Amino acid sequence: MIQRFFILCSGADASILETCSPGERNKYAGIGATVFFTAVMAFLAAGYALYTVFDNVYTALGFGLIWGLLIFNLDRFIVSTIKKRNSFRSEFLQATPRILLAVIIAVVISKPLEMKIFEKEIDRVLLEQKNEFTLANKNQIAQQYTPVVEDLEQDIANLKAEVATKEAETNALYDIYISEAEGTAGTMLLGKGPVYKEKREKHDAALLELRELKADNAERIAAIESQIQQLNTDYETAVTDSQPIIDGFDGLMARISALGELPWFPSFFIFLLFLAIETAPIVVKLLAPKGPYDFKLEEEESTVEAWVTQKVEQRQHIMATDAALNEKIYGEIREEERVYAHKKQKAEELLRLQADAFHELQVKSL
Repeated sequence: MIQRFFILCSGADASILETCSPGERNKYAGIGATVFFTAVMAFLAAGYALYTVFDNVYTALGFGLIWGLLIFNLDRFIVSTIKKRNSFRSEFLQATPRILLAVIIAVVISKPLEMKIFEKEIDRVLLEQKNEFTLANKNQIAQQYTPVVEDLEQDIANLKAEVATKEAETNALYDIYISEAEGTAGTMLLGKGPVYKEKREKHDAALLELRELKADNAERIAAIESQIQQLNTDYETAVTDSQPIIDGFDGLMARISALGELPWFPSFFIFLLFLAIETAPIVVKLLAPKGPYDFKLEEEESTVEAWVTQKVEQRQHIMATDAALNEKIYGEIREEERVYAHKKQKAEELLRLQADAFHELQVKSL
């Protein structure tokens, strides 16, 4: 039962193989088993690849099954269409397109399995890329907010500098009127005279202006700091909202790119393995000598070809003979006097009838 199934997978004619030796049936059963298990590997590879895309087991299994059946049908077609010939050159030329197709199939099958085999290494590469993307994303978003924040911080610094300047002026006026009172500057007279009083009033006025300036600038600084805090909040929100996109950077293309970051030799070795599996049935059929199955298949094909060729040639001869007979028969009829007289009599009767009908039509119209 299993042998029959694998023979079916090989695309060979089961009725012809039944008349061959057990060794010949085993050979084609082995070829069919290779085709079948290649399709199974294609199903697993496609299922994993599509799972990374859809993130749904049932969808991945459904599409993976369709892909596996497609690969099975292609491999079966490739193997079944290679016929043994008497020349290796003609056999190789016949198999060349099929080998190229087998290489493409091997690449398609091997890549998803490579991603599964090197999953941990790919996750490490993806983690490094995600960290780089996170830093780059923060810097890129910061470019939208940093200039505005720096301008606001400069406004705060200007307001504080304005208060500091006014405070320095007020302190200088304080030192002036104190020195006037002590007699160490100004009029050099000890005591609180008119000059002292005038300088004290200037200081008091400046102190009042300083207090008003501090209160006004404090409100403006508080408002600016509120804007800065809101901008910082918006920045954190933008970073938080964009982070899930970076965290989700683990799709099929990202994993293929990450696989390319790894050393090439292990991936190349796996590709060669699947290439060997995929091309094994073709290579076996090319290198193996003609067996009983090949001779019997060639006999059946040649029989059908000879029968069809014979039928075509017979039809051509029949058509040629029939044309010659018709030419001869109608040529003799043309020379027959009785046929000529009969044809003439019928033509005269037809003309008389046409003339009578035309005459009656003319009389009616009058």
